[in-house]
Amino acid sequence: MKKASTKKNSDVLRPEYDLSKLKGGVRGKYYRRATAGTNLVLIDPELAEVFPDTESVNHALRLLVDAAESASRRGKATHKQIKRSA
Repeated sequence: MKKASTKKNSDVLRPEYDLSKLKGGVRGKYYRRATAGTNLVLIDPELAEVFPDTESVNHALRLLVDAAESASRRGKATHKQIKRSA
């Protein structure tokens, strides 16, 4: 059985805050500015175990990009060689 909380709930709006003055707010007004230059990507939990920090994720992605670029260059060179011999 849980014990009753002895903390007082002090979630009461102070009298000096006048909510009538808070009219005209715009939802998402600063959203674009706040998200500019950020790229949040969520990965699966099993991948998070393999890549525990930002550095390891960036290193793995750079290796993948390098491998893809070198494979692309090899593919283009092979394609050019086929055109020449034809």
